[in-house]
Amino acid sequence: MSIALSIANELNVKPEQISNAIALLDDGATVPFIARYRKEVTGALDDSQLRQLEERLGYLRELIDRKKAVIESIESQGKLTDSLKRAIESADTKTQVEDLYLPYKKKRQTKGQIAIAAGLEPLADQLLSDNGIDPESIASNFIDSDKGINDTKAALDGAKYILMERFAEDAELLAKLRMRLTNDGSVICSVMKGKENEGAKFQDYFEYSEALNKIPSHRALAVFRGRNEGILSVKIDLPFDEAPLIHPCEGIIRAHLDFDDTGNARDKWLCEVIRWTWRIKCHTHIETDLLSDLRKRAEQAAIHVFSQNLKDLLLAAPAGAKVTLAIDPGLRTGCKLAVIDATGKFLAHATIYPHAPQNQYTEAQAVIYQLAKKYQVELIAVGNGTASRETDKMVGELIKDAKDLRLTKVMVSEAGASVYSASELASKEFPNLDVTIRGAVSIARRLQDPLAELVKIEPKAIGVGQYQHDVSQLLLSKALDAVVEDCVNAVGVDVNIASAALLSHVSGLNSTLAQNIVDYRDSHGVFKNRKALKKVPRFGEKTFEQAAGFLRVHNGDNILDTSAVHPEAYPVVESISTDQNLTLKEMIGAKALDKVNLTQFVTDSTGLLTLQDIIQELKKPGRDPRPEFVTASFKEGVETIKDLTLSMILQGTVTNVTDFGAFVDIGVHQDGLVHISSLSDQFVKDPREVVKTGDIVKVKVMSVDIARKRIGLSMRLSDKKGFANKAKQPEGQSAFAAAFAKAQNKNR
Repeated sequence: MSIALSIANELNVKPEQISNAIALLDDGATVPFIARYRKEVTGALDDSQLRQLEERLGYLRELIDRKKAVIESIESQGKLTDSLKRAIESADTKTQVEDLYLPYKKKRQTKGQIAIAAGLEPLADQLLSDNGIDPESIASNFIDSDKGINDTKAALDGAKYILMERFAEDAELLAKLRMRLTNDGSVICSVMKGKENEGAKFQDYFEYSEALNKIPSHRALAVFRGRNEGILSVKIDLPFDEAPLIHPCEGIIRAHLDFDDTGNARDKWLCEVIRWTWRIKCHTHIETDLLSDLRKRAEQAAIHVFSQNLKDLLLAAPAGAKVTLAIDPGLRTGCKLAVIDATGKFLAHATIYPHAPQNQYTEAQAVIYQLAKKYQVELIAVGNGTASRETDKMVGELIKDAKDLRLTKVMVSEAGASVYSASELASKEFPNLDVTIRGAVSIARRLQDPLAELVKIEPKAIGVGQYQHDVSQLLLSKALDAVVEDCVNAVGVDVNIASAALLSHVSGLNSTLAQNIVDYRDSHGVFKNRKALKKVPRFGEKTFEQAAGFLRVHNGDNILDTSAVHPEAYPVVESISTDQNLTLKEMIGAKALDKVNLTQFVTDSTGLLTLQDIIQELKKPGRDPRPEFVTASFKEGVETIKDLTLSMILQGTVTNVTDFGAFVDIGVHQDGLVHISSLSDQFVKDPREVVKTGDIVKVKVMSVDIARKRIGLSMRLSDKKGFANKAKQPEGQSAFAAAFAKAQNKNR
C-alpha cells in the first residue's frame, strides 16, 4: 500500500488529497499556508489533518527505510526468500518488521547457537517432531565430551535452548502473543520492598492493576514515574489461576505448534520448553515492547492535552490596544509597576510597598493614581502571584475612589513571566530595566495581546501541561512549536509593530528573517505595502509566497494588505471590483458581496473555496478568530484558602485542563480541581468537551483541605457537599482524592 493511500485511509479522505498535500510539504510549503491558501489542491484539509499527515508521513518514510535496510541485511546473509521479502514489505509497523528480522539479526553468541555448533540441532528437531521417543534415550546418542556434551542433561538442555530461541523468533507466534496481551493484559504494579514511606505519594499504585488497553495517560505516566524513581515494580500480564492451569500464553504457543500434551516423557519435556520460552524469552521481550508502546501512547495523550491547553491560552481574548498599568505583586520586596502604551511600548515604572512589613497603603495608591492620570491608563493588570488578592483589593478601592479615572482591573496569570524577564530576548528589549520590571511589562502586554507576548516564552514554562517533564522533550517541543505556529498564523501579524519573536512564527519565516524585518523597519520606517517586504534581506519569492498572506500592513497603500487575502489573489479581487463597479475601498463590507456570482471568477489557480474565503475577508478584513474579552470577578473577602466555606459559589478562570478534570483559579492562591465527574450532569469522556483553558466558570466549593492545600470544586451547582453521585464516574476512574493526589505532582 502506498504512503498516500495508507494515510488517506487513516484520515478518511481521498488519496489524491494526501498526495497533493505531500507534494506541497516536500516543496517547502508550511502547514498554515497549505491549510489557508491551497484548499483546492488538498480538498480543504485543515491544519489538524495536515499535522497528522505530516507526523504519519515521517513515520511511514522511516518505516520504508527500515524495511529496505532489513531486506538488504538478510539478503547479504543469503537467507532472503520471496515469502519473507513479501512479509517484510507488507508489514504495517516497525514492530512487525523487527519481529521478522529477529532470527537474522546479528547478536552476541547465544546458548542456542552454541548448542547448534555442538551438533544438537538434530536432537531438537527429533524431540519437536516425534512424540513417541524417550528424551533421555535419544539424548544419550549426542553425548560428546569433546564438544562439551558430557551427559544427557547437557544434551537436553542444549536442545531446549535451540527450540526456545526458535519459538521466540517466530514472527507469527510473537504477533499472536502480543495481540493477546494487548487485548486482555493488565498493567500490574506493586511497591518495592522497603519503599513504602519513601514512595508515599505513589500509594495509590502500591497494589494496583488496570487493563492495558484502558489505562488513561495520566495514570500510566504516574506508574512510569514511580518505576523510574525506584518505588514501583511494573509488569504486564494476563490474570490466571497458576495452579493447576497453564498460563494462557503457553496455551497459545502450544496451539501454534499444534502440540497436545499426552503426559508421556517427551511431552513433559516439551511442556517445560514451552514454559521457559514464554517466561524467559517471549514474555520479557513482548512486555518491554508493550510498556514502551504504552509510554508512547501516554506521552502522545499528555502532549495532546498540553497542546490543546496552550492553544486555548494563546487564542485567549485580547484586551486590545489600551494603555495598561501592570502590577507584579510582592510583600517584602514591594510591588513592581510598569506602564505601557496602546502599542505595548514601555513608558514608566515604579515600586510601591502597600503590604507588610512597610504597610505604605495610601502612598502606594497615590503612586498608582498619579501614573494612571499622567498616562491616561485604561487597564490595570494585577499579577496572580504572591499578595495578588491583597493588591487586587487595594486597586479595587482606588478605582472606587478615583471617580475622575476610568479604570478596569484584571487579574492576569504570571506563569512564565519570570522566565521571560531573565531571558536573552528580554535583555535585548529592555537592557536598562531590572528583571522584576521586565516581568511587570510582560504581564501588561499579555493582557493587551496574550498571543504576541506568550510566544516570547518557552511553551513548557507556561505551566498548562500534564506530566510535562515525564514525556519526550523533543516530541513535546515539536508539538508545541506547531501549536504556536498555527495560532500565530490563524490570527495574523501586524508587520509594522510585531516583535521578532512573534514574526519568527509566521509561515515561511525563521528567527533570522524575523530579525531582518525588524531591522529593516527600524532603518527604513514602516512598511507601506506587502511588496516592500521583498526589499528585506533574504526575503525571496518563496518566502513571500509563504508569509505574505499572514502579514498585515495597516494604513498602507493597498487596503487588501490589511486582510488575509493573499497577494496572488489580488487580480481576482480587482476583477470582482470591476464587475461590481466598486473601488477596492468601497468593496470592504459592501452588501453587494453577498450577490457576487463566484463561479464566473473561477480559474485554474483560483477555485471556488478560495473565492469564498476572499469574500469572507472582504466582508470583515483581518477578522480576529479570538473571542471577546471578558474577565472573572473574584468574590470580595475570599482571598485565601481559609476564607472558603463548603457550598460557597464562586466565579473563576480555568487554568489547566487534564484527562481527569479542570483546575480553576478562584482567587485564593491555590487552584481548585473540578473532577471530571463534577464537570456536568451528563457523562463526560473528555473534559475539553465542557471547558477549555481561559474559560470563565461558576463553581461550588465541595471540599477544603487547608493542610494539604486541596480544594474540591464542582460545576454542578446543585451538588451537595462531599461529591455526591460518584456512580456517574466512568469505569476505572480514580476517586477524587486519588486524582487530586496525582494532580499535585503533575508538573514536578
